[in-house]
Order: sequence, then C-alpha cells, then structure tokens
Amino acid sequence: MLLDLASLKPNTCYHLMTQTITPRPIAWVLSASDNGELNLAPFSFFNGVCSDPPLVMLSIGKKTPEEAKDTRHNLLSGREFVIHLPTLAQAEDVTASAATLPYGKSELELMQDNELVEFPGSPLPRLKAAPIAFQAKLHDVHYLGHQKQAIIYAELIQAYIDDAAIEVDEERGRYTVDAKAIDPLARLGGTNYAGIDKVFSVARPK
Repeated sequence: MLLDLASLKPNTCYHLMTQTITPRPIAWVLSASDNGELNLAPFSFFNGVCSDPPLVMLSIGKKTPEEAKDTRHNLLSGREFVIHLPTLAQAEDVTASAATLPYGKSELELMQDNELVEFPGSPLPRLKAAPIAFQAKLHDVHYLGHQKQAIIYAELIQAYIDDAAIEVDEERGRYTVDAKAIDPLARLGGTNYAGIDKVFSVARPK
C-alpha cells in the first residue's frame, strides 16, 4: 500500500506514524504546576539529540486548540523537572498517568505505585520504582506545524540509574548500563507497548 501522507487527516497521519515509528522510548515527565501540585505524564515523541550539552527532545501538543497540555505549560515556565524511563511493569501506571485532568490536578492519584523519593540536588522528587531518572531544565523550544506543536529541548543536569543496572567500564572510561536489568517500556501504536525479549551484539566493521 502506497500512502500520500499530505492527503491524510492529521489524526490519521498521527496514528499511522505512531504505529510505524516503533518502538519509541517513553519520557515519563514529573513537573510542578503553578500552585506546586505535581504533574506526571508520558510522552513518546521523545529521544536524545545531543551529548554536549546533554539534550533530549520532547514533542508536546495541546489539550485543545486554545489550551496547552499541562506538562508543556510547566516545562516552558522555566522550572526544573524530572524525566523518568518507565519499566515494563509500570505500563498500567504509565497509561493511567496519560489521563486528561484539569490543570493543577495530579495524575499521581490515579496510579497504583506512586511512591516518590528524594532526588538529591533536584527541587522535585523522583518515582522510586523507575530505574532511570534525569533532572532536567528547559534549554530551548521551537514550534512546528499548523497546530504549533512545541518541540522542547531539555538539558539533562544529573542522572539517577539503579545500581543493579550500571557498572563502571574503567578501561574505556564509560558506564555500562544493562538494558535487561532496566527492562524499559517501549511505546507502539494505540494502547500497545513492548518490552525487550532479547539483547544481542553485532560486531562492528573494521
């Protein structure tokens, strides 16, 4: 089947993209609203884009044509936030936190496992059950498309990685992170997710 994307409705194009550009990592973003209430929401139009400085990109739309999504509002305020990478076991909580709520209402109340712990150096806590968390701050924002999608570039300030999933590779001056120990949750299309069934290496060309 050959599809002319320019002829598709935006919603049709969105669902086609999310079912074909797979799997996608999920940024589970904890931010603070203007009244200090914690907001938590997942975004899978997300990835790393630069290492110097360490930057990630999040693409965040609107609740309605007139109202920005809560996370978008909070991140653009300049306040720091926390980006978690959820595990396969957290799929139901990730889905619950995607609910559309009035501004200032916390999605944490909808989750089964919403325990927070201190994130030293960060003004916000982190989710205890998430094996990876980044303290982040706004670096830049661009607006794209007819609906002015916000492409938010976030600078990573510090990282928390579960001790069971990371080792120091002193010989190469790196850290080695065990993907299977993290058990990351990947986004597919619709309500579908995926996990990692197999991890393997391929020799690089000489």
